[in-house]
Amino acid sequence: MTKQTEKKYKIGEVAEILGVHEDTLRNWEREGFVVPERIGKRKDRRYTAEMIGEIRKKGLISDLAKKAPASKKDLNEYTKDELIKELQILKKQKKYGLVWEDHTEEVVERCKTEAPILVAKKDKQIKDKNKNKPTNILIEGDNYHALQVLNYTHKGKIDVIYIDPPYNTGNKDFIYNDHYVDKEDNFRHSKWLSFMEKRLVFAKKLLKKDGVIFVSIDDNEVAQLKILSDGIFGEENFVDCVVWDKKSSPKGVPPKNMIVNVHEYILIYQKSNKFSFLGEPRKDDDFKNPDSDPRGTWRNTNIKSTIKNKEQSFSITDPKTGNTFTDTWAFSKKELDRLIKEKYIIFPKNKKGQVRKKEFFNEFKNQNIPLKSSWGLYDNQKNTEMVKNILGSSVFLNPKPLNLIKYIIKSSFHKNSVILDFMTGSGTTGHAVLDLNKEDGGNRKFILCTNNELNGLEKELREKGMSEEEIEEHGICRRITHKRIEKVMKGYTTPKGKKVKGLGGSLEYFKTEFVDVENIEKVSDKKKLEFTYEAGQMIALKEDAFKEVVKNKFYQIFTDEKDKFVGIYFRENLDKLAEMEKKILDKKDVKLYLFSYGVNDFKKDYAEYKNVTVKDIPEPILKIYKRLNN
Repeated sequence: MTKQTEKKYKIGEVAEILGVHEDTLRNWEREGFVVPERIGKRKDRRYTAEMIGEIRKKGLISDLAKKAPASKKDLNEYTKDELIKELQILKKQKKYGLVWEDHTEEVVERCKTEAPILVAKKDKQIKDKNKNKPTNILIEGDNYHALQVLNYTHKGKIDVIYIDPPYNTGNKDFIYNDHYVDKEDNFRHSKWLSFMEKRLVFAKKLLKKDGVIFVSIDDNEVAQLKILSDGIFGEENFVDCVVWDKKSSPKGVPPKNMIVNVHEYILIYQKSNKFSFLGEPRKDDDFKNPDSDPRGTWRNTNIKSTIKNKEQSFSITDPKTGNTFTDTWAFSKKELDRLIKEKYIIFPKNKKGQVRKKEFFNEFKNQNIPLKSSWGLYDNQKNTEMVKNILGSSVFLNPKPLNLIKYIIKSSFHKNSVILDFMTGSGTTGHAVLDLNKEDGGNRKFILCTNNELNGLEKELREKGMSEEEIEEHGICRRITHKRIEKVMKGYTTPKGKKVKGLGGSLEYFKTEFVDVENIEKVSDKKKLEFTYEAGQMIALKEDAFKEVVKNKFYQIFTDEKDKFVGIYFRENLDKLAEMEKKILDKKDVKLYLFSYGVNDFKKDYAEYKNVTVKDIPEPILKIYKRLNN
C-alpha cells in the first residue's frame, strides 16, 4: 500500500482498536510516547497502522488491558507481575488532567438491575390542529434515566444540546443522592464532576456529526467543567467559552471587595469539525442609496492599502473630470480599471479628497457575519417577570433568558433542527423553540427532560392529606415545565388581564418507569419478554409515531396519523403474528419490531414487502443499556 492510499485512523478509532480511553492516548502524546500525524487546517490527529503497531510494541498497553479493557476485574485476582506492570503504566499516564474521587449515585446503581422505559401520559398531551407541525417531547424523570432511553431512540439524531446544570454554589442548587450538597461538603466538587461526567458522556452519543452542545456555568465550576469536557469531547472540539451579562449594573449593598460579578459563561463543544455556526444576519443600518443606484443600498469604503510601500503606487484617472489620483491602492491596476468602468469607484470633487469604493449590501457572498465570544446583556430579572406572567406566580427564580436561548439556537443550526435540553427547569428552551418557529416559519422541535422534584413541598402537601397522585402534580415538571409549555402553546392571560396569543405546537408527555431485569449484564429470557411488553412507548418515540391503535397480550400498533405504522410483536408464540400483519402490511411505511431472545434475521421473511422495515426487539435496547452501564 502506498503512502497516499494508506488508511489514517482517528483517535477514537485507535482507542477502540487498542481497548483504551482516548484520554490515555492523549496522555501518551504529551509524554512523547506516541506522535500522531497532524493533518488539515485544524491539525487533526491521524494514526497509521504502523503507528498502532509501534504502540503495541512499546508495551504501553498492559496485558490486563489487552485481556479485558472494559472488565471490572478485582485487584485481588492480579498476579504480582501484573500489578507491577499496571503501576508502571499508571506512572507514565495522567500527569496532566482532571482527577477526582468518583462517587456512586443511586440513580446510576438502579440501572444495574432495572431497565428504564417510558410511559405515556396522554392526559398531558397537547395536540395542534395543524398535523404537519412537529411533535415536541417532554420527559419526566431523572435525566440519567432519560438519557439512557434517548441513547436508544435518538442516538446520533440531535442537532443542538443546551443544558443549564446546577452551578454547585453550595446554596441548595445541587442535589446528589436526594441530599443538597453544601459548601462544607469535602467531596462537593467530586460529586459534581461524577454527576456531570456520566451525563455528558451519554449526551455526546446523541449528537449528530455536525452537532453542538452548549453548557451554561459560572465561576464555581467553569475551570473543572472545561477540563472535564476537553476529556469527553476532545480539546480539538472546544469551540469557545462565551461570556454574557446577567444584569446591567451592580445592585444592592456594595460587597467588601467592591467588585460585583455580573456575568456567566457558556462552554461550547462540537461533536466534530463538521460543525459551524450559521452566524448572525449582517446589519444594513449604514447602507444607503442616495443616488438611487439600481444595484441597491451601499456604503463607501477605503481602497488604500495599508501594507504596500510607495514604490508600488500608481495613478488612476476620473473619467468625468480628468483628475488623477496617485496612491498605494488595495487593488491592482487592472482591477481598478474594471471597478471604474462598472461605476464602483467614487471620485472626490477635487484632488484633495479621497477616492472611495461602493460596497453593495446585496453583493456580500455571505449575508451572515461571525459571532463574537461576548454576547452582551440578557437580563435575568426580566425573564423572572415573564415566567411570573405566564404561570401566575414567582415559582421559578432566575430562569435563563428567553432571548439568550433563541440566539443560541438561531445562530447555530437550521430551521428543521432537533434541540435537546436534559436539564430543563422552567422550560425556557422549549419556549425559545416555539417562539423561533413562529417568527421564521421553522419546523424545529424540542426534547425536554426534567425531574418532578417537590423542592421541599412534600411534607406540607402530605400534611394537607393529599394523595400520591395529587402530590405529583406539584412537582417541577408538572407544575412549572409542562404548565409553561401548555400556556405558551395554547395562549394565556397575565395576572393583569392581558391576553397573550398561543404559539401553537404539539407535545407528547412521557414519564420514566422501570422494568426489573435483575441483572442488566445478563437478562433472562423471562425478563426479556417482560421488558419487551413494556417497551412500546420507547419505540413509538424512536419512530415518531405516537397514536396507539391497539395493544393486547401479543402485539401493539402505533401510527403517526399520516403514512407510518409501527407494529410490535412481543411474544415468542407467533399465533397472532398474521393477525397483526393483516392490519399493517398494506400501509405505505411499516416498521415491524419482532421479539427474539437474541439477534434474528427476520428480513428475509418480508423481502417481498418494499414498504416494510424489520427490526429485532428487545436485544438492541438491552445491548445499549448494558454498554452504558458497564
